[in-house]
Amino acid sequence: MASAVLQSDHPSSAPHPVSSSSHPVQLSALKGPHANGDQKPHKEKKDNTASASAYPLELNPPPEFFHHKIQIFDKLKAEYDEWVKVQPRQEIQITLPDGSVRQGRSWETSPMDVAKEISRGLADRIVIAKVNGDVWDLERPLEGSCKLELLDFEHPEGKRVFWHSSAHVLGEAAERHYGCHLCIGPPTEEGFFYEMALDDRVVTNADYPALEKVSDLAIKQKQKFERLVVPKETLLEMFSYNKYKKYLIESKIPDGTSTTVYRCGPMVDLCVGPHIPHTGKIKAFMVTKNSASYFLGDPKNDSLQRIYGISFPDKKQLVEYKEFLAEAARRDHRKIGKEQELFFFNDLSPGSCFWLPHGTRIYNTLTELLRSEYFKRGYQEVISPNMYHSKLWETSGHWQNYRDDMFTLIVEKEPWALKPMNCPGHCLIFDSRDRSYKELPIRMAEFGIVHRNEASGALTGLTRVRRFVQDDTHVFCMPSQIEEEIGALFDFMEHVYGLFGFDFKLELSTRPDNYLGAIEAWDEAENQLKKALDKQYPGKWELNPGDGAFYGPKIDITIRDALRRSFQCATIQLDFQLPERFDLKYRSADNSANADKGPSRPVIIHRAILGSLERFIAITTEHFAGKWPFWLSPRQVLVVPVAAPFKDYASEVANTLSDLGIFADVDNGENTLPKKIRNGEISQCNFILVVGQQEYDNRSVNVRNRDDVGTKAKGEMVPLDEVVKKLVALKASRCLENKLL
Repeated sequence: MASAVLQSDHPSSAPHPVSSSSHPVQLSALKGPHANGDQKPHKEKKDNTASASAYPLELNPPPEFFHHKIQIFDKLKAEYDEWVKVQPRQEIQITLPDGSVRQGRSWETSPMDVAKEISRGLADRIVIAKVNGDVWDLERPLEGSCKLELLDFEHPEGKRVFWHSSAHVLGEAAERHYGCHLCIGPPTEEGFFYEMALDDRVVTNADYPALEKVSDLAIKQKQKFERLVVPKETLLEMFSYNKYKKYLIESKIPDGTSTTVYRCGPMVDLCVGPHIPHTGKIKAFMVTKNSASYFLGDPKNDSLQRIYGISFPDKKQLVEYKEFLAEAARRDHRKIGKEQELFFFNDLSPGSCFWLPHGTRIYNTLTELLRSEYFKRGYQEVISPNMYHSKLWETSGHWQNYRDDMFTLIVEKEPWALKPMNCPGHCLIFDSRDRSYKELPIRMAEFGIVHRNEASGALTGLTRVRRFVQDDTHVFCMPSQIEEEIGALFDFMEHVYGLFGFDFKLELSTRPDNYLGAIEAWDEAENQLKKALDKQYPGKWELNPGDGAFYGPKIDITIRDALRRSFQCATIQLDFQLPERFDLKYRSADNSANADKGPSRPVIIHRAILGSLERFIAITTEHFAGKWPFWLSPRQVLVVPVAAPFKDYASEVANTLSDLGIFADVDNGENTLPKKIRNGEISQCNFILVVGQQEYDNRSVNVRNRDDVGTKAKGEMVPLDEVVKKLVALKASRCLENKLL
């Protein structure tokens, strides 16, 4: 990522990016980006309410640190070029993915040379190379015989590099426009961002045009991305003006080692790389949004400004992206939630959702779906406390590893915390009495209310909240039962996601740096999960190294919605640590035969399918664009009388349906008939049943299907008994089609 630090003693050393979980740096005594530097940018009069036109497109004169960094960079670059000239040349073999072999010379032939030799079109299309499995700058010379891949923007790694390079362009534009001090600027799943210190100025969307214009200037100049490996002491000199970069250098690079920097145009940045060959590869660039942030994500540190962007190698892709944004805005769950009166938030309890009656209908329907499956699949539902003494969290390891994300409080001078997850409580339930192997597996389920201390600036509708409910399950089983249980969980997951029309992908997340327990136990857990994945989804899962939970590896399941956006909901985590920490035991068959052997230890499989119900409802709201399938809809039927004399019949129809579990509302208000029907259509009622004299006389209803609006203006008269049967059957089927007749 841009401004990430790596340890390297030689140009060919492999990069090691800075962890996002770095310890916070206390910078409160050094307010403002210039407090620690000798170089100070040119300052303009600031007015945070003014439009971007109140500021020059570029600072004149430019920031002094531009000259400071470039002077050092140019000197080192000249030395490096001389060093490359004297490296011994030899013939090398370059093996392509199809098995073909190209000839080259070490320290001369680059991946771009190979691409041009194959075809000019390929050279124009690719954005990055992989050399022996490592990403590599296209114009960086190869150092020996190797395997070579050439990646374009459509490849996930190519896209990340493209957006990483675009983050540098945005950073350059910010430096040229504001004279700011940059912090970090990584690629993301949906583009990139750059964080920067701007004294007391706040970025607004009025700044976007100027930033885009300066970015376009950099793109038109086709600025080359140039790579250098620089010793730590020189880096400290190069970035002496920027306390944020200095902190990263001092804390992440061991003394006596080196790391890389990249230059494009006037910008030189601490960066792990690699990058596209030059900025001209970027054909479309847009600033998308901005927000406030903290350095290293810690509220104790300086407040920063974060600016987001998106870029593409083809202008048509930006047009398509803008259309996607418009459609995403139309589907925004916060907008639909307000229009359909599903939920709201209040500043008196930030991050905690208030569910209105129709939103509660959706919420309860989801829990009823899971409960019906629990009954079929041998789950036992439990309810555990919301608050525990810190001793529980010390035993589980959360106090040491997760405390900053918990709501803690003092009760009678003792430390307590609201639970951020349910697993430790379920361990206490398992341990509440003697257990036999004959009881296992115990599939313990809970719709547990949990609280997590999310930063206020990170709260976003239902997708990031502080109070939520999980469809949480912990399977306590013997090691010999793991494979069968995980297979059953895969079947459960496929069934539930199929009801919503979601497809999914799977990743195995392995041991993180802050793991608990013995490596041998971790290796065994990871091998068990690999075995289960290979049996159920051979060749259809990916490895996600180092992203497991601190207590065990996990399988993350990512679903895709109607807009092809990805969301991680389900998770399956294999845990050998909590049973050890809580000293959980069961009597095995061997124990019964040989008392000297002692009790056996269970394994815990953590499982969630919907994950957070709040977040899942946000996802499904946008997936369906508020047009709920009948079984999940909060407004399944609206009964509308054509005139006052038929209000009683309308109420009778609604009551008949309500008694059978159908969400049926009746509009006996004073609006005109067209207005009542229009209100029902706007609120996305699945079916509108209109009743008048003819319907009353024939014990029937006139049915209007939500999905036929504009094609069947008058609906169709159907006997009431027939409609009731079909509605009940449609709800029970849980199908996605809204068809009744």
